[in-house]
Amino acid sequence: MKSFKPLNSVLVKPAGPDCNLNCTYCFYLDKSELFNESKTHRMSFDLLEILIKQVMEQSGSHVSFTWQGGEPTLMGIEFYENVIELQKKYGRGKVVGNGLQTNGLLVDEEWAAFLNNHNFLVGLSIDGPKHVHDNYRKFSNGAPSWERVYQSLSLLKEYNVSVNAMSCLTSYSSQFAEEIYNFFKAEQLKWMQFIPIVETSRNGTRYAAEFSVTAEDYGHFLIELFDLWTRDFENGEPTTHIREFESLFFAYVGMQAPECYMQAECGTYPTIEHKGDVFACDFFVETKWKLGNIKNSRLIDLLNSQKQQQFGKLKSVLPQKCRRCSWYRYCLGGCPKDRIKDIRDSGMPRFCKSNKMLLEHADGFYKELAQKWHEKQNSNHFNSIKSYNAIRDFLG
Repeated sequence: MKSFKPLNSVLVKPAGPDCNLNCTYCFYLDKSELFNESKTHRMSFDLLEILIKQVMEQSGSHVSFTWQGGEPTLMGIEFYENVIELQKKYGRGKVVGNGLQTNGLLVDEEWAAFLNNHNFLVGLSIDGPKHVHDNYRKFSNGAPSWERVYQSLSLLKEYNVSVNAMSCLTSYSSQFAEEIYNFFKAEQLKWMQFIPIVETSRNGTRYAAEFSVTAEDYGHFLIELFDLWTRDFENGEPTTHIREFESLFFAYVGMQAPECYMQAECGTYPTIEHKGDVFACDFFVETKWKLGNIKNSRLIDLLNSQKQQQFGKLKSVLPQKCRRCSWYRYCLGGCPKDRIKDIRDSGMPRFCKSNKMLLEHADGFYKELAQKWHEKQNSNHFNSIKSYNAIRDFLG
C-alpha cells in the first residue's frame, strides 16, 4: 500500500528556463529545447490562477511556493502582485509562504519594498566574494556579474528583506571555504546553502565537466566549513545556519530531514513549468519525468501518481556496498542526479566519500548535540512544541 504524499510545497518556474545570466555551470538554460514553441517563456495570468487555486484547495493548513527559474524576476512585479491577490482570494485561511530564488540583477528599490511588504524569503544566488562569484557567474557577453549582484544584496538588506545565501560549489570555490563563510557572515547572510555542482561535460566524453567539484574537494570543504560553523556556537547554539549541517541533525535525533535529498524517497514536491507542465523534480525536467499538466490534471493526483512513485523509489536503487555502509542511515544515498552526471561513478553516489569524510569528522559532535536535544525534548518546555519547530528553536 503506497503512502499518500500531502501537497505542502510547490516549485514554480514562471519564466521557464529564461535567464539574464549565462553561468558556465547552469543546467537549466538548455531546457529551452523542451519549450521551443517560442523564444520567450512566460506564465499567463489564467494559468497562474489555475495553479494557485489548485494549491490552495489541495494543500493543508500550511503551504509554500518557491518561485525559481531560469530567473523568476523576469516576470516583473505585477506578476507577483497577482500572486499575492490570488493567494488571498483562494487562501481559505491558510498560512502561505513565498520564496524567490533570484540572481538579483533586476532588484531595485521597488522590488526590495515589495519583497519586504509581502514577507518573501529571498534566496540570492551569490557564490561568495568577487573572485569566487565572477569565476563562473557571467553575462552572455562574458562580463562578470558580482558588482551588480552585490548592489542588489545591499538594497535587500537596506529594506530588511529576509535573504539567504545560495552558493554553488565548484572545483574553484571549494578551495575557499573560510573566505566564503567569513564573507557571508560579514554581509549578515547568516543563513547559507552550499550546492555542490556536478554536470556532464559537453565534449562528448560523458565525464563530469571541469567545473564540477570532486568528492574529495567537497569533503575537505565540508569539514572546514563544519569547523567554522561549530566554532561560532554560543551557549551551545549556532549563530550561523548552514542547511546541510542542520538537516543532518534531524537524522541524529531520529527524524526525517525536511530536505528531499536527505529523505528515503524523492518526489516530495512537484515542479511546475510556465505552460503548466508538471515534472517529478526540478533536476529532472525532461520528457521521461513529465507527470502531466495542471490544465487537465489535479496537482495532488500527479504528486501521488504511479510515475511519481516510480521516480521516488529510484533514490533507493543503490549498490549493496552503499546500503551496507554504516553511514547510510544519515546520507540515504544523496541526490540521484549526482549519480548520473559522470559515467565513471558507475551509479554510486558521487559524494559518498565526501559524506564519509564529514560524518567521520562530525559524528561525536552530533551525538553530543543529539543527547542535549533529547534532554530538552523531555523537559516541560518542549513537550508542547511540535518536533520540527522544536528542532528549529533548538538550533537557534
